[in-house]
Amino acid sequence: MEAWRCVRRGYSRCAVGKGRYPMLPYHLQNLGRDRITPWDISQRFCWNRHISSCMRWPGNDSWAPYPYFSSQHCPLNWRPPCLFLPNRNQFQQWNWRPDNFTHTSLFHLSSYIMDSEEDKPSSKRQKTQGVIKRHWEYLCQHNKENLKILGDKHVDQKCKDEKEKFEFSVMSYNILSQDLLEDNSYLYRHCRKPVLIWGFRFPNILREIKHMDADILCLQEVQEDHYRKEIKPNLESLGYHCEYKMRTGRKPDGCAICFKCSKFTLLSANPVEFYRRDIPLLDRDNVGLVLLLQPKFHCTVSPICVANTHLLYNPRRGDIKLTQLAMLLAEISSVAHQNDGTVCPIIICGDFNSVPGSPLYSFIKEGKLNYEGLAIGKVSGQEQSPRGQRILSIPIWPPSLGISQNCVYEIPQVTRVEKAEEDDVTQKQLEKTEVLVAAKKLSSNLHHHFSLSSVYSHYFPNTGIPEVTTCHSKNAVTVDYIFYSTEKETINTQGTEVAFVGGLKLLGRLSLLTEEDLWTVNGLPNENNSSDHLPLLAKFRLDL
Repeated sequence: MEAWRCVRRGYSRCAVGKGRYPMLPYHLQNLGRDRITPWDISQRFCWNRHISSCMRWPGNDSWAPYPYFSSQHCPLNWRPPCLFLPNRNQFQQWNWRPDNFTHTSLFHLSSYIMDSEEDKPSSKRQKTQGVIKRHWEYLCQHNKENLKILGDKHVDQKCKDEKEKFEFSVMSYNILSQDLLEDNSYLYRHCRKPVLIWGFRFPNILREIKHMDADILCLQEVQEDHYRKEIKPNLESLGYHCEYKMRTGRKPDGCAICFKCSKFTLLSANPVEFYRRDIPLLDRDNVGLVLLLQPKFHCTVSPICVANTHLLYNPRRGDIKLTQLAMLLAEISSVAHQNDGTVCPIIICGDFNSVPGSPLYSFIKEGKLNYEGLAIGKVSGQEQSPRGQRILSIPIWPPSLGISQNCVYEIPQVTRVEKAEEDDVTQKQLEKTEVLVAAKKLSSNLHHHFSLSSVYSHYFPNTGIPEVTTCHSKNAVTVDYIFYSTEKETINTQGTEVAFVGGLKLLGRLSLLTEEDLWTVNGLPNENNSSDHLPLLAKFRLDL
């Protein structure tokens, strides 16, 4: 009886029986005075198991020492003994598989513990449980003014499929590399630790891919070892052919484009490395990937050029971002131009690390950018502080890159200098003269000849609230896009006509969410969405 009283008071008798020592933490000794909360079976079980080695889970009460469950602690077929209830049958009704814990209320308490005042969530970050549903938006016209949003089960007659049309869907998804997640853990302080484990995340990501069932997948932040061991085998089992380009240097991730073998045939795969050893500006390891796909059973139809990239993140290096974009556009131009002089339809997906309305975004959509006097930190629209105000140089990249201001590959144009009669003219002086002459010919205007539109409008039409594609502890913005070449047209670019054939028409898209929507499920990642980005999904029609 004395021993039981000691336990009730939070003490245990010493081994020699001559004293008492606290067996519970101080805040638990006073639990009854401060706060009374009933414990369910699961909580009591957790309390009695490995208390000394328990991990406090971010977002839970400091008094709740729930242990971290893994296969080392609990085999998948393991069930704990009945220690707490007299009715053993009642206890056996629980499903104690560790992967099911996240679907119960055990790990979803309402308190929110942050490390500092700066990390405290705003009032709109309500820690509730649930799933945010995204609906399909049917677009009868791809122009904004003709946008029409219909219910999932009500499709306008004008949008019905036609037999003579080739339709396909495209998904763009930054799946969040596990190594990058762990290297930047401060961005995920709002998350419970189990939802950040790759063993939990990958099944969720694969489930999303299966559910959306896109014909073309453009994935970013694909970690090489995960791609080789898990991602590629699983996607191939679903009928996809996969192409992958790993980042240069020591970076562990890259970009992948996967397409259904039943819909397309691969004509060419063209990786793009943005790193250039001989150009100091291009010292970053980002990459791109460009595929040329031929629709199956439609041999007379123009092929489709699909590009995927992940541009540099650094908000203060807009000069690098613009140069990387120009390199990608030059490769797309090279791949998309056909032997007959026409340009095939183009789809560009990726994480551009730039917000809507920024100079980089406007350049993609409008096809031109005058960057004279533009601050480097303003190119992507991410930089809000006065840092990074150095002005872009003219030209941004050196002529040795071999890419013109029109974002196409060019044969380096060497200015011919008449041979001087004097013998003291050195080769070095000659090269310096050539660079100076070339620089004088360049203006501060960038161009590309593609007519590109964005699948998403980036703002909700009725409220004007921004759409969000990524959300973590520090930020919630749009940086992910699907751009596509509009319906067939002829564009006159500096006196040269470029004919586009087999234009694309946007039929529909999976709706995006607001920042407030995402914080109702504790932001990203969460129990149901295992990346800090949302997948984008669009359906297109290609005229035959």
